[in-house]
Amino acid sequence: MPDALFATVDDYLRTQTRGLPGKTSYRIGALDPRTQLAACNAYEPFLPGGARLWGKATVGVRCLGPATWTVYMPVEVSISGSYFVSARPLAGGQPIGPGDIVERQGNLGSLPTSIVTDAAQAIGKTPKSSIGAGQPLRSDLLLAPLAVQQGQNVKLLYRGSGFSVSSDGRALNNAAAGQVVQVRTSGGQTVSGVARADGTVEVSY
Repeated sequence: MPDALFATVDDYLRTQTRGLPGKTSYRIGALDPRTQLAACNAYEPFLPGGARLWGKATVGVRCLGPATWTVYMPVEVSISGSYFVSARPLAGGQPIGPGDIVERQGNLGSLPTSIVTDAAQAIGKTPKSSIGAGQPLRSDLLLAPLAVQQGQNVKLLYRGSGFSVSSDGRALNNAAAGQVVQVRTSGGQTVSGVARADGTVEVSY
């Protein structure tokens, strides 16, 4: 492997892994020895579509000139950090409290990218389905608590440039804080707004 190609991938990994949780290290794999690459003066590293630098991954490198070719380098990213597991079996729909989770240390790179690394990502949320004791918690399998429930009477806050008006209505769907909820007003109109944690619905103009 040309030294410049290795250095390009090394620099790219150092930069891209800086924001990951925990202490990060990485290893760059070797190219297939049969790979023949024409001389190159400028390299452009990139991540193949949808990929993440987490665990076993691939970094692509394009040659921008004088030749034009692309190679894919195998890499492995290890992330030493803390994550959270269930302290006891958790039932689906059961809100998670501080006593329901336990912090662990390990290689996050061997776990899913959605692994919970901050207790605040789990406490107050509910599992989509039951979770066994000692299982790593994943944010994509947890639901935020509902701020508004279908059929609930809610206060609508209309906000615009220089004005704020409130009225009452009835929610037509469930929504967590930050999600869109449709509300039927006392006048029979249906409006869309954003649910807030306190159960109000904000409609912006």
